[in-house]
Amino acid sequence: MQFPEELRFAAEELTAGQKQDKLKATAKALSDRYQNQSGSGKSLLSGDLEAAVYANVRMPATFGAASRAMEYAAECCDTEDIASLLDVGAGSGAATWAAVNVIDGIEQVTCLEREGAMRRIGEKLMKQSEDGILASAKWISGDLLSMDKSLKADMVVSSYVLNELAEADRQKALRNLLNAAEKLLLIVEPGTPKGFEVIRQIRQQLPEDVHIAAPCPNVGACPITGDDWCHFTVRVARSKLHKLLKDGDAPYEDEKFSYIALTRQPCDPAKARVLRHPITEKGRITLELCTEHGKETKAVSKKDAALFKAARKAEHGSSF
Repeated sequence: MQFPEELRFAAEELTAGQKQDKLKATAKALSDRYQNQSGSGKSLLSGDLEAAVYANVRMPATFGAASRAMEYAAECCDTEDIASLLDVGAGSGAATWAAVNVIDGIEQVTCLEREGAMRRIGEKLMKQSEDGILASAKWISGDLLSMDKSLKADMVVSSYVLNELAEADRQKALRNLLNAAEKLLLIVEPGTPKGFEVIRQIRQQLPEDVHIAAPCPNVGACPITGDDWCHFTVRVARSKLHKLLKDGDAPYEDEKFSYIALTRQPCDPAKARVLRHPITEKGRITLELCTEHGKETKAVSKKDAALFKAARKAEHGSSF
């Protein structure tokens, strides 16, 4: 997946004139902090330089994960009447860029972010966009746990936020998100056991009038147990600066993410969701699926031409 060029150029401009060693040291410090201190609910970032480095290091992957999750959700529910967007815990705005790119019809954008440095960076990046919807986005200082109950939108997005909260605060956070979402709520978390556990807890706390659009084909107990966890992957192209800050040579990175899309109206979930990369052998493709009946392993042969054709197009995360 390509990161929008205008956003990449604007993000890289934020670090212009800074020494490479300082940028790399800042990136490493941020990475260590997010890996070792998230989940406490406390601030993990301060200062415009840290926010600028964060935008260059994390925005491509967050944009990719949010975009792919939105694409999957849009296959299972009606997004044509979504006109307003609320990005809660917006950070530097990656999920908003993704939503405007994926969902047609968004006319009004509000970004809620508690960290001043993130708000300044996010707003600056959007104001430089040629897209008038992004350029006119409204940025609000606020926290997910204490957000104004009158703050609502057709679509609410929360990306990589709930895993940073203390476990005791997540239930209140979910209530606030559901209160704000009038049509669609999309929650994206890291594709780690911890990130998936956040999604699993959300499933267990949903009120009866909320429907799961994606990725789940069923509304019963999650069939994924033990050491396994549900996650998906998006491949994101890397820029020269991105490779420098992450000290890597590969021209891409694979971002693993877990997500859940929730709607107020009945939706059309996938009949099955591909849980792993398909195994392709001569004349046969084997798929590991999550279905309405639970996990299934399905081997499709060329004898079933139509199903085999569909299996050839299947990929990790897609419906089947």
